[in-house]
Amino acid sequence: MNDDELLRYSRHILLDEIGIEGQQRLRDAHALVIGAGGLGSPVALYLGSAGVGRITLVDPDEVDLTNLQRQIAHDMASVGQPKAESARRRIAAFNPGVQVDALVQRADATFLDTWVPRADVVLDCSDNYATRQAVNAACVRHGRPLVSGAAIRFDGQVSVYDTRPPAPGTEPGPCYACLFPPDQRFEEVACATMGVFAPLVGIIGAVQAAEALKLLAHTGAPLSGRLLMLDARTMRWDEIAIHRAADCAVCAVCAAGT
Repeated sequence: MNDDELLRYSRHILLDEIGIEGQQRLRDAHALVIGAGGLGSPVALYLGSAGVGRITLVDPDEVDLTNLQRQIAHDMASVGQPKAESARRRIAAFNPGVQVDALVQRADATFLDTWVPRADVVLDCSDNYATRQAVNAACVRHGRPLVSGAAIRFDGQVSVYDTRPPAPGTEPGPCYACLFPPDQRFEEVACATMGVFAPLVGIIGAVQAAEALKLLAHTGAPLSGRLLMLDARTMRWDEIAIHRAADCAVCAVCAAGT
């Protein structure tokens, strides 16, 4: 790192849990962010401000006026423009040292099989069940940790799904499909019809960013095996343990095939 970087990231470097080595790991890392909307906005901004060296933003949509209530990476000048490009410009405005790839497309299986192996961490900030399942499956196939968040109305949830080979004496973590099986009947809800409390996506997105930074810097204990749920009406957090499903259609089948 040069002198400007040492100054910019000095408040991280002062932390014993991060230091120069941890900050260098962030600088050398590549984060893949699926979605540049409500959750993707705080995720992208915090990863960029923290100095993650390369960030790939993926979103097929354009900024709409209704997005500005909560999607803080965008502004009035961004309306009608691709969300990924808008977020890329916002990051570049405050940290030009970060490489940001803005991909205006859907994260389908073919795309994910190309990009997930290139990333050190994947953050799912999408807003639909099919994409979440596709992202999870790709992360399991390619052995990448997944930081997943969701928010609707006043309710949010966040966890880390990491099925990589564990340290000796420990069990591999569950995947998203262990908790939400792909064949499960699921009623899709959208912000456009159900609404969402503006700060909620900021809270959940900030937790996602924090978990990703911890994974990349090799510090702290990740949320793997734990699902945090927030009721913003009462600002109450609840936590449940998540266990690896022996009959999981994704990670158990993948493990059996290796």
